[in-house]
Amino acid sequence: MAWTKYQLFLAGLMLTTGSINTLSAKWADMFSANGCRDEPEHQFSHPFVQAVGMFLGELSCLPVFYILLSHDRRRSEPKMNPGQSFNPLLFFPPAMCDMTATSIMYVALNMTSASSFQMLRGSVIIFTGLLSVAFLRRRLLPSQWLGILVTILGLVVVGLADFVSGNRDDQHKLSDIITGDLLIIMAQVIVSVQMVLEEKFVYKHDVHPLRAVGTEGFFGFVVLSLLLIPMYFIPVGNFSTNPRQVLEDALDAFCQIGHKPLILLALLGNTVSIAFFNFAGISVTKEISATTRMVLDSLRTLVIWAVSLALGWEKFQGLQVLGFVILLVGTALYNGLHRPLLARIPCCAAMVGEDSGPEETERLLGNGSVQANGDS
Repeated sequence: MAWTKYQLFLAGLMLTTGSINTLSAKWADMFSANGCRDEPEHQFSHPFVQAVGMFLGELSCLPVFYILLSHDRRRSEPKMNPGQSFNPLLFFPPAMCDMTATSIMYVALNMTSASSFQMLRGSVIIFTGLLSVAFLRRRLLPSQWLGILVTILGLVVVGLADFVSGNRDDQHKLSDIITGDLLIIMAQVIVSVQMVLEEKFVYKHDVHPLRAVGTEGFFGFVVLSLLLIPMYFIPVGNFSTNPRQVLEDALDAFCQIGHKPLILLALLGNTVSIAFFNFAGISVTKEISATTRMVLDSLRTLVIWAVSLALGWEKFQGLQVLGFVILLVGTALYNGLHRPLLARIPCCAAMVGEDSGPEETERLLGNGSVQANGDS
């Protein structure tokens, strides 16, 4: 069945805003500006301030939810399901996972390329699959196990591409690239814990997706904003590139924004795009399918990569092409995207019938419920 204009709009919005989310964060990292106290020009390296902006974008989903609910209730026949009443503290543990993972990923984005950042985020299916078996007692299908193995191979190839490119990268040291890649994978472990927590404690309460994302955004925004205060006094030495060499210098970030307002544009691009990305992702799942959302999420990696190459942010690597293709195959196998193709082959139709249960995968990775990462 052909897509309607509205469905095409939603798909385009998700692909565009999802790409802008990563690209705008990387763009902010590439600026240099003077700081406070007449400090010399230095790189804008404030991952925790960027994470606060991302949570502000998620938080904006909460007022949108109440505006839509209020508008729907004025109708003669309301159609919107507000969901069950719930204790908001249910979202606190997954929100803290989201906060930790997002902060780590923004630190890593400063160390590696935008394309590698997006590709390596695909490792989340490995840890989510394993944790769902261990804690949710879910039985993975053979194709899902194969998808995990293929994804591991893809990660190795992408890591190898970064290792090779690191020897002639003008922007990043090889040690920084390797550290950044490892941090991204570490963050995916935390993201997978977040997904399992949401699956175990949150989904059964039938919470509206916009309300769920907004509630997580609220906790993440408040807690991380408060944590910026002690971070201002925690020395971390050469690990930080801000002049005071502390974990996060929010005042320096604001001073740099004042000296170079384009940084604010990049940060606003990140905040606004994450809000629209969550809305578009939820709507794509509702109006089209969770499988379509997975495909679009994979396509945005290609968009980010193409834009980064076009802008000269990184150099073309043949190994990265191979790594991306392998990761794409692994993701497709894990999410069951191979089933419609096999179903058309008579000899394979029966096998596809036995290899059923795509709804289990969609519940955990593609249901659009609380996928708050811009990236999460």
